[in-house]
Amino acid sequence: MTDVLTPEQRKLCMSRIRGKDTKPELIVRRMVHAMGFRYRLHAGHLPGKPDLVFPRLKKVIFVHGCFWHMHSCRYGRVKPATNPTFWESKRRSNKERDGIKRKELQKLGWTVLVIWECWTKDSGKLGDRIISFLKGKQHEGNDLENKMRII
Repeated sequence: MTDVLTPEQRKLCMSRIRGKDTKPELIVRRMVHAMGFRYRLHAGHLPGKPDLVFPRLKKVIFVHGCFWHMHSCRYGRVKPATNPTFWESKRRSNKERDGIKRKELQKLGWTVLVIWECWTKDSGKLGDRIISFLKGKQHEGNDLENKMRII
């Protein structure tokens, strides 16, 4: 199927996609704040600039878009019909970079949780995951994060 938008329209649409303050990120931030946790945003001194940083707990949360970071859900498995080699390359490099940054953070002693955009649609489950991660011990957070990556 060909693109229904002209190249100029597609370029305009793609240019408006933000990297920060996305809807899924705002959902997670509101939820975490309502739970009583305080955090820093996009800490530039840490590998990957995590979306939420909990310095006292030495934990970070990344909120990933399913399409952009190739989640295994239906949204992440979408393959663009227009310029597929470019998009495949871009998305694969995002995924590879994510893994590298996650390992760098873990080497520095940080515990990492990745929250996928599709998870924000079920606030009950999302809240349980966040509470388990933030209230759990550090080594449990790593196990939880590894289990969640498989989902």
